[in-house]
Amino acid sequence: MHVLITGSTGFVGSRVTELAKKRKWKVTSVIRKKTQNKHSKNFIINSIDSSTDWSSSLEGVDCVIHCAAQTPQSKQNLLATYRETNTFGTLNLANQAAKAGVKRFVFISSIKVNGELSEIKKPFKPDLDSIPLDPYGLSKYEAEVGLAQLSKNKNLEVIIIRSPLVYGPGVKANFLSMMRLVDKGIPLPLSSTNNEKSLVYLDNLSSLILTCCEHPSASGHTFLVSDDYDVSTTQLIKHIAHFMKKPLRLVFIPMSWIQIGALILKKEHVIKKIFGNLQVNIDLTKNILGWEPPFTFDEGIKITVEAYLQQEYAIK
Repeated sequence: MHVLITGSTGFVGSRVTELAKKRKWKVTSVIRKKTQNKHSKNFIINSIDSSTDWSSSLEGVDCVIHCAAQTPQSKQNLLATYRETNTFGTLNLANQAAKAGVKRFVFISSIKVNGELSEIKKPFKPDLDSIPLDPYGLSKYEAEVGLAQLSKNKNLEVIIIRSPLVYGPGVKANFLSMMRLVDKGIPLPLSSTNNEKSLVYLDNLSSLILTCCEHPSASGHTFLVSDDYDVSTTQLIKHIAHFMKKPLRLVFIPMSWIQIGALILKKEHVIKKIFGNLQVNIDLTKNILGWEPPFTFDEGIKITVEAYLQQEYAIK
């Protein structure tokens, strides 16, 4: 198996690259600058957009794993910015892959295509009830639509994977901030959250991605992914504290006070993320592929926390 992996130096792409090599697959890594890597062939680009020339990278490739994206953490949140990379850049790569004779294209999309929050006890499924309003989610949705049309017109098998929040060694952003708060023993107003969230451990997501590269029944499907174990924000904090061996400091603050504070600070979106529901149903993924997450939620959190502690102690 010869795979081309975009975003191969990113959080997800780097792990997928590492695990693909362990399987003895031939890997072409797409990178933005020259790096020394004797175990894989590198394809160097300036950006992924509607005009990127992929012709010299696709010869002999069996499957493209497209992890790279313009993410919501970027400074510019303009829809046009997201579309140029996530929509037009994706379709440009897929078109060139089809012309080069690549058999399969695995697109790492986002659960934001389904929405920002799910209704209580109504987890997201692959089928959509509406078009996303979020610019990032919309750009991913438009890429999915374009890929579905392309697969009908050209001999390219397309598989889409929508992922919720991914955690694991080296995780950044909100998950890292949460671990730091627990590590420092800072009291958190999260003593009684009863929301439900689906998360996915990095190696579980990577396992599904690699499975989709070669499973004969994967083609043409959209798969949701998670650890198959949903938790509240309070439960997540408790798990992190347990594996850190840190005392848990949770305080009760009425939700009305929190909402007023968020309104004053213009942080309503943050509160929705912390206290809202976001569940996904992965029954289709398990049934079609015969796939199960190889790591449990507890195992994923334990490994993530241990990696965080090792890094923090190394810095100190």
